[in-house]
Amino acid sequence: MMTGQLKSAAGRRYLLPGLFLAALVLLALTMIPTLFRTETAVQIRTSHEGIALPDGFYIYQRLNAQGIQIKSITPDDDNALVIKFDSEEESLAAQKFLHTIFPNGFVIAQIDSPSSKYWITRLGRHHQSVG
Repeated sequence: MMTGQLKSAAGRRYLLPGLFLAALVLLALTMIPTLFRTETAVQIRTSHEGIALPDGFYIYQRLNAQGIQIKSITPDDDNALVIKFDSEEESLAAQKFLHTIFPNGFVIAQIDSPSSKYWITRLGRHHQSVG
């Protein structure tokens, strides 16, 4: 009878750390895709005042006709459109194509969207002193 109680006490002693470790592994597995995301973006802005931004749906149709898949098109705060892509290849192809359909009056540039790499470097900048 005593050996059964000892086995169950030993099992309970390892249960909590085991559950904690399993939860930690699951958390790490869910965070890995966000750490290695390769989202890129192209920004279209006007180079002169008085020029209207192109319609986002028009841009979507033209890029889609070229076989370039976009993730999203959103207006930016400072009179610009931001087009997000899943891969850098699509982003570069879109940038090249957009230069052909909007040659004058627009600035078309690839931008770095805030990603986990940005936040990781930001977290590493703050040094903590103990003592």
